[in-house]
Amino acid sequence: MSLDEAAAGRPGPAAHNRSESLQQQAGSLAGRRAVITGGASGIGAACARALAARGAAVVVADRDGQGASALAKELEGESWAVDLLDTPALEDLTLDADILVNNAGIQTVSPIQDFRPEDFRRIQKLMVEVPFLLIRAALPGMYARGFGRIINISSVHGLRASPFKSAYVTAKHALEGLSKVTALEGGEHGVTSNCVNPGYVRTPLVENQLADQARLHGISEDEVLSKIMLTESAIKRLVEPEEVASLVAWLADDDAGMVTGSSYVMDGGWSAR
Repeated sequence: MSLDEAAAGRPGPAAHNRSESLQQQAGSLAGRRAVITGGASGIGAACARALAARGAAVVVADRDGQGASALAKELEGESWAVDLLDTPALEDLTLDADILVNNAGIQTVSPIQDFRPEDFRRIQKLMVEVPFLLIRAALPGMYARGFGRIINISSVHGLRASPFKSAYVTAKHALEGLSKVTALEGGEHGVTSNCVNPGYVRTPLVENQLADQARLHGISEDEVLSKIMLTESAIKRLVEPEEVASLVAWLADDDAGMVTGSSYVMDGGWSAR
């Protein structure tokens, strides 16, 4: 921007380019249908908003039917009140989706010797079996249309491990493998599959860990953030849900048509170590 333009308050070429880019993005997913699991709050809600902003018709899937309905109404989309842990109900499902965001997740923090088997199994079911069943339900339609975007919300824990999170780390590592196989099978049909791997995100899932981590490590909840959660990160803050959603929206768009079988890390430098 020149000094004259700045003084006059007129945008320079760079500002015009950004404006044109945003206008193009605004309708870039028009005609696409996006299903987001765990979509009523946190990362899922941010993804629903980001995809809707690009013109996608969003389906907010969540066991919190009221929350899903409220967000769907805000975005002029649809809600799907669903208990994803009822996996038999998903086995014969046909899922009409151009974009599938596998986001729903839970966490349990405990040493392995104290980890309840039922908690371990529940995490594998929700975070591995359910994505498999939903991908399985969505692929036939994607193949028929010659277009599909599978976006799996993984974690830095899909690439790295932390103590006391055996079930979560196991599930995220498994999700990485499922995503890569989906990429290899879907490539010839115009379907891509990728993982997004954030560090700790400012969500209820993370906030609910503070007390458990404090108890296990013998420190205060205030110290958990700086001494445990962010100790490996070069950038000492939580990831914002909207930052994750911006990457998801890009992966869903045509610009990412050659991106598949990849894992996109957004962890403030954690995995650089």
